[in-house]
Amino acid sequence: MSGTDSAATEPKTRSTAWQTALTMVQEAEPPFIPAGAHAMTVVIEFPPGDPGTPPHRHSGPAFGYVLEGEMLLEVEGEPERVVHAGEAFWEPGGDVIHYQDGNNRDDLPVRFTVTMLCKPGKPMLSLVDEAELTQRKHLRAPRDS
Repeated sequence: MSGTDSAATEPKTRSTAWQTALTMVQEAEPPFIPAGAHAMTVVIEFPPGDPGTPPHRHSGPAFGYVLEGEMLLEVEGEPERVVHAGEAFWEPGGDVIHYQDGNNRDDLPVRFTVTMLCKPGKPMLSLVDEAELTQRKHLRAPRDS
């Protein structure tokens, strides 16, 4: 009786699933990324009806994907829009104000992931005060309400 298992010595057939496993969700050309920037991936969760983060900006571009629920997204110069679970979004960061990222639903939580490219020595997120919002009002896209 031999001590070798023939199944363990035979080469395994490689899967070909990788050839069809990729689904393109989003493709974007971000602005210049400075030397020394670092990437950060976070998961954000807001309860039903939560308005999200107050107006803010990111030091670099941010790329996101809604995992559950619906996010109300508004970035300076673009109309507000709903991003549903399974959809991606991005923003250029830098000087651009991110007005909304809140939960669009009052009956379900929203959960999304964001990968941000942060400039060296700059915070990942900076809130924008009311005076600056008033000063830049002309850059905000018209709203339905």
